[in-house]
Amino acid sequence: MITIEVNGRKVRANPKETILTVLKREGIKVPTLCHLPDLFPTGACRLCVVEIEGIRGLVPSCAYPVSEGMKIKTHSPRALRARKTIIELLLSNHPDDCLYCVRNGDCELQSLAEELGIRERRYTGAKNEYKIDTSSPAIIRDPAKCILCGKCVRVCEEIQGVAAIDFIGRGSRAQVGPAFNEGMNISSCVNCGQCIVVCPTGALRERSSIKEVMDAIADPEKFVVVQHAPSVSVTLGEAFGIKAGKDVMGIMAAAMRRVGFDRVFDTSFAADLTIMEEASEFVQRLKNNGKLPLLTSCSPGWIKFVETFYPEFIDNLSSCKSPQQMMGAVIKSYFAEKEGIDPAKIFSVSVMPCTAKKFEAERPELIHHGIADVDAVLTTRELARIIRMRGLDLKNMTPEGNDSPFGERSSAGKLFGVTGGVMEAAVRTAHYLVTGKEMEDYVVEDLRGLEGIKITKIKIGDLELGLAVASGLGNVRNLLDEIRAGRDDIHFIEVMTCPGGCIAGGGQPLAADQKAIKSRMKSLYEIDRDASIKTSHSNPYIQRLYSEYLGQPLSEKCHHLLHTKYQKRDVLK
Repeated sequence: MITIEVNGRKVRANPKETILTVLKREGIKVPTLCHLPDLFPTGACRLCVVEIEGIRGLVPSCAYPVSEGMKIKTHSPRALRARKTIIELLLSNHPDDCLYCVRNGDCELQSLAEELGIRERRYTGAKNEYKIDTSSPAIIRDPAKCILCGKCVRVCEEIQGVAAIDFIGRGSRAQVGPAFNEGMNISSCVNCGQCIVVCPTGALRERSSIKEVMDAIADPEKFVVVQHAPSVSVTLGEAFGIKAGKDVMGIMAAAMRRVGFDRVFDTSFAADLTIMEEASEFVQRLKNNGKLPLLTSCSPGWIKFVETFYPEFIDNLSSCKSPQQMMGAVIKSYFAEKEGIDPAKIFSVSVMPCTAKKFEAERPELIHHGIADVDAVLTTRELARIIRMRGLDLKNMTPEGNDSPFGERSSAGKLFGVTGGVMEAAVRTAHYLVTGKEMEDYVVEDLRGLEGIKITKIKIGDLELGLAVASGLGNVRNLLDEIRAGRDDIHFIEVMTCPGGCIAGGGQPLAADQKAIKSRMKSLYEIDRDASIKTSHSNPYIQRLYSEYLGQPLSEKCHHLLHTKYQKRDVLK
């Protein structure tokens, strides 16, 4: 340990750690727009500059290491003037449309302008003019609002391993965009939305479906059904000041009804349905020497990633649709028949933690005779905006339950919201299908936690199976490269596009730190711990759906409704 001085106070620090790390630990806030905690610092934005005795210029605290006896002033007049000037220069070339911006009130640039007391425009001149890129089915790119912090570029390349966007142009003409400044729709973008999560302004945002959904609710000819993903109930509350990780299932269902949805269903039910099909598919491949390792298929960004970068693994993908699409399919078939409703009059909405679900819902293979499985996808953020639009106060609502028959789920289905949860749920049912017995302990500790790659072995009857879980596409690349190179001890792989899984998806509430994400994960594990039904095959409503309508898992009807196909994609398509 070494001793440094910060604002006249002695502070202990570890050798070689950055000044910013020490300041955060000491509860001193120094602003930054480019810093990403888990990546090598760039010092690009210069907002975190501090004054160090004996050094002539200001230094970026995010990239400068501490040393014995160092004397630092974090908020000296000189440092504050530099920060204020940087923000003023950024604002001089920024659109004056804050009142119309989706990030109004949740914008880091706006917050810093307020914090630094910027009340007038000191720098004026001609502004750069850019066109908004609306080509993607999931992500809107507005270069005029980009401040060139580089966070989206780094996340896309260094964490997700996709590199769909980069800096293009030079000097005052520099901007961030896809290769050749083409549309996002012909880039390698997988629509994961992790770029949106780190963007400090409104330069990147999800394509909104709010108007489409509200118009459907207002149409008396439409029967509007909504499903909500497993992770949404433990993240939505954060948008309303509720403690991170708090399960707001009951009040969320109540709010959805007051918004005007005719039925409220739980996608966790369809997660149970997915497990019935996927576990059966896994067992079938094991028994018939099918293509292994089996790769899960519930994360649409991951599916596009395989189709684009690793097409040789397409046959390894489970043919199962995602829970979102399975729910959409049974709503417009089984539910429509039971209720006597024309499927064409059902408007099916999903609330997802994921922007890639918007892309998935538009895949042509998931639209049959002009009828889509899912008609519109809302992110968790969009649902929060709708609730506010309707003047609803989540903190003072009486909880309500979901609707039958798709409102009941096992806790295995709920685990889909966190990395490792799909595998844990699948193992529980695969064990039963192979042995006819339940597992003695449903919890597989080696599959839990937020690590990017988790690998373990498990015994099911006489079989010893290698299982792997990966979240974040950069981690997936490493695992697939090992398998491509000859690794053959893994039989089943769960992949989530976003690091940590759906609890940290591209459509979740912004500004969530690791502490909040861990709270979300803990809540899902507690739901599983306290549940009476912990396996998908034990869900009585799943059993009823098979007995009344689907027959057996992997039946012809199941393949028609619940399974799909994938295709090799050119990198520029």
